[in-house]
Order: sequence, then C-alpha cells, then structure tokens
Amino acid sequence: MKKINVAIVGTGFIGPAHLEALRRLPNIEVTALCEVTLELAKEKANLLGIPNAYTFEEMLKQSEIDVVHICTPNFLHFPQSKAALLAGKHVICEKPLATKIEEAEELVALAKDKGLVNAVHFNLRYYPMVRQMKTMRESGELGDVYSIMGSYLQDWLFLNTDYNWRLEPDKSGDSRAIADIGSHLLDITEYVTGLKITEVMADFSTVHKTRLKPLKAVESFSNKKLQASDYEEVPISTEDHASVLLRFDNGNKGSVTVSQINAGRKNRLNIEIAGSKANFEWCSEKPNEMWIGKRETANHQLMKDPSLFSKEAAQLISFPGGHNEGFPDTSKQMFKEVYAAIREGRQPEAPSFPAFLDGQRELLICERIIESHRKQAWVKI
Repeated sequence: MKKINVAIVGTGFIGPAHLEALRRLPNIEVTALCEVTLELAKEKANLLGIPNAYTFEEMLKQSEIDVVHICTPNFLHFPQSKAALLAGKHVICEKPLATKIEEAEELVALAKDKGLVNAVHFNLRYYPMVRQMKTMRESGELGDVYSIMGSYLQDWLFLNTDYNWRLEPDKSGDSRAIADIGSHLLDITEYVTGLKITEVMADFSTVHKTRLKPLKAVESFSNKKLQASDYEEVPISTEDHASVLLRFDNGNKGSVTVSQINAGRKNRLNIEIAGSKANFEWCSEKPNEMWIGKRETANHQLMKDPSLFSKEAAQLISFPGGHNEGFPDTSKQMFKEVYAAIREGRQPEAPSFPAFLDGQRELLICERIIESHRKQAWVKI
C-alpha cells in the first residue's frame, strides 16, 4: 500500500500528540516538520526523529507531501489552512478552525471547491464511550432529551504566574476558555444528543485581571519555574471562567460551565444528559466508564468492552475490555477515519469525522456566546 506523506506545522503541546498518533497507524509517514524559523524546525525535527525540516512556505512547495496538520496558535489556523488547500494538500486543523466566522466560511468553501479532505481536531468525540452514548441515544435507550449539564474544568491557569499565548487575544481570538475547551464540550453536546443549540445566555469572569508574563518562552503544561525578575505584568481581557445557559431545538434547556482556574481539575470534561428513559453521565478523567441512571430499577455502570458496545463504538476500541484507552487513543481513532478518506482522495458527503463545517459551526456558537456575554442577554445562534 502506498505511503501517505505528512507534514506537521507547530511543535507545542498538540503537534507531538498528532505525531505520536500518526506513528501508530500503518502506511502513514510524517516526513516533514515546520516551525517559525528553519533553525527551530531543524532542532525539533531532530528531537522528534522527523527526517525533514522546513519553513511553512518551503514545505508547501514539496510535491511529495500529501497532508498537512496545522498545530499552531489560533491566529495562524486560517492563513495556513488556506495556503495548504491552495497548494493541493489535504488539511487536518486544530480547533478553532479560525478566529472569525468569515474565515471559517471561506475555508469550508475553498475545501469543497478543491475537493480536498478536511478535518478539525475535535478528537474528544473519539473516546469509545462518547460514541457509545451517541449510538445508545440513537437506538432509543435515552428517550427524549430533557436537559443537559456539562462542564470542562482545568487548573493550568490557576496562578497569576501561569501564562501561555492563549491569554493574548491577537493570537487566540476574543475568547479563551470557551473557544479552547468549551468548543470541545459544545461539540460533544450536539454530537451525542443530535440536538442543535438555538440560543445562548453567557456570563464570563476574568479572575486574574493581570498576569505575570514570562520574559522567556514557556511551553504549555511544562511547569517550568521562573524567578520574579523573569516576569512582566500584563492586563488580561479573556475569560478564566464562563457559564452558559443553552436552549435546544427540541424546546428543552441545558447549561455548561468551563474554567481554567479550578485547582485539582487537570482536564475534566463531564457531561450529564437527562432523558425520558434514562440518564447518561460520562467524565473524561474516567473515560472507560459510563453511568446510566434509572428511576425504577438499579442504576448501571458500563465499562469499556467491545463485546458490550454497539458496532459503531466498538470500531474505536483497539484493546479488550479491562485494558484502558485514553486521550492519545482519541487522535489515533480519529485519524484512522480521516486517512481512510484521504486514501479515497476525496471528502465524503457525510463524513464520520469532524470536518471544516463542524469547525465553522463551533466558531458560530462561540461568537454568539461572546456576543451574549457582552450584551448580557439571550442571543440566537
């Protein structure tokens, strides 16, 4: 089988995560790495065992590269995805797809015009239990959806000395917690329930009005310790915490809370869906378990086991029951579906994986949430 050659752009937290997932799939070879300077690209390529290092512009000229993974800060997603599509390369982009809805719309149209495979890395859909919840809802085991409660909590920005490019609107956009982790939660909410969010009411909180920005580079989640003289105080305008009320197209309601300042919560997405027949609850910190609530019989605890899952969910499981799978496996499972389409050479009419259109949808919801916070009012999607 012919190998598919891949370039990864960006080497922060998520770029190496893409690399590790791709290396677990057959006949896919990451042959190139791109960074802001050729010197840095060579340094990272040598560290990660990738044979070629390029600037982004030089990489686009390499005809043997079939696919580009965009793993850079948010403000680069649009121009780099656009340039890669124009160069005739399939694109997998980190979320958010862009920082403005008009940019996302342009990318959706361009990818369709070029006939190229396109995907947004909403990888949390690919926990087997998430797809199991979706298929159980589709088979009627949940019943009508009454309400939805979700949260996504982290603590990596708990201290005022915690700093990252995501705190800077010119790099990340006008929203931080909602655009970064909230987009995953909102995507899973619509994906699992099959409902569409129609209106939002949001309230943001910036706990640290100023933060101490390091005068030297510190990568995400690196926990490097600096001295007082290594910082400068800078104002913060994006949200540390957000609460959002939701209205859905079935007439019922929900709410989500996202926070990057909850001590002890390292990366906790939790969703609880109340239905007319049962209640489903799942937490990303216990990804191989699902709680099923009942009124008139005993509650159930479903453990990940391919023999107990729907066919669609079992396809996302690589190991037998009792052998836990987690975050790194989500990207692998997503890329399996994306690269099947790449081998076919075209985007499916209704892709099983999250495409640019899904990225556009989440950006639209995010923009309406920002608008709602500013207006302190309900806003229609």
